[in-house]
Order: sequence, then structure tokens, then C-alpha cells
Amino acid sequence: MKRVRIVAGTGFRAVVAAAGLWLSAAGGVAGAGTAADSSAATGGGAAARNPVADSSAAAVRRVPAPDHSMIVAPPLPLLLDPTDFGLGSTVVFTHLPSAAELHDLGYLPSVGHVVVSLPAWPAGWDRLQSLQQSVLPDGADLIVLLPGYPPSREAAQAWNYLRKPLRLVLVVKGPPVDREMILELNSMRALERVIADMPQPSRSGFERLQRPLSFRVVMP
Repeated sequence: MKRVRIVAGTGFRAVVAAAGLWLSAAGGVAGAGTAADSSAATGGGAAARNPVADSSAAAVRRVPAPDHSMIVAPPLPLLLDPTDFGLGSTVVFTHLPSAAELHDLGYLPSVGHVVVSLPAWPAGWDRLQSLQQSVLPDGADLIVLLPGYPPSREAAQAWNYLRKPLRLVLVVKGPPVDREMILELNSMRALERVIADMPQPSRSGFERLQRPLSFRVVMP
């Protein structure tokens, strides 16, 4: 069985691309040993120094304290919904899972969401048949994150044939060059939201979109 990532919590409100972000976990940990070393080195004065204690203190000082000030955030989608207080898990795939992989999720407790984050659009229905032939854990839905606009009408319409509790989220770089693409998106029944990566958020070019539109500004 291939590895999957499991993230505690259920619900869906925002999709956060965490790649390249840093989370601060500072709490004075790095400096905790320094104060103790200073006290040991100065306590009792020079006349009361113990060579054994001095060598022990020096050994402690030679061991660097772990740096917990910066922790790398995982480069995977994070689903947040403060209104959902249910106990469950989110399983994340970075590829189209096979029927066997989805079947194995039945051994995991309380799976609420199966997230599939794809680097590219599947070309057509042939690539999605494994999802159609699979069984999701009881009560779980399937959330698929797709980059950019569909490369063809076949790629867009293929998702309409999938009979699953499906929720599609598109992450795009801005409005499409061809305004007819908006009509194509409106025809995708499972499309739940479009997220636009834009330095200056604007609805220009998205006026005909019949789905919720969000903006994400990635700061340098």
C-alpha cells in the first residue's frame, strides 16, 4: 500500500497551499539552557569553583540547544472549518488513488475527507475510471484540487461522469484569456470554488462565473 498523509480534523472552508511557508513556534526554548549555565558558572565565586562541576557545565554548554524557532509547514493542502466540531481525519493523496488504495482507507478510523491534490488535469474519462470503480469510506467525500483551467472540454466534462460525493476546487493564476472558459467552468456540476492567485484581487474577467470566487495573495 502506498503512503498517504493523514491530517487530523474535518470540515472544509479554506484551502491553504502551505508550501514555502514557515510557522513560528518560538517559546524561549533555545535560551532555556543558557540561564542555567550562567548561574552554574557564576554561583559560589571563583574561590569555590569545583573542577568536576566546571567540566560538567562546559560539557553542557558544548551541546547546542535545539532550535524550535522555525518549523517548516507541510507542503500539502490544509482544510479548515471552525464550525465543524466533529472528530475525523483528512487523507491526502498527491496522485489519483487506485481502487485498492481507497479500499485500504476503510481500515483508518473516522475518515471524513479524501483530498486529491493533482499537479495536472487528467486528460479524460479514462484516467478517472479508477475513482469511479472505488468505494470511499462511509460518510467521506472526495475533494479534488486542480491547477489552472481545463486543457480541453473533454478534461472538464469527464468530472461530470463521476458518480461520487465530489467537490472540485480550481486554483488559477487569474481570469482566463478566452471568456468562453467561464461557461465551461459553469457546466462542471461538482465545481465548488475557484481560487485565483493574483497580486491585485479583482473580479474583472470572472463576472460570468457562477461559483464562489476567492483570492489568494502570495507575498514574496
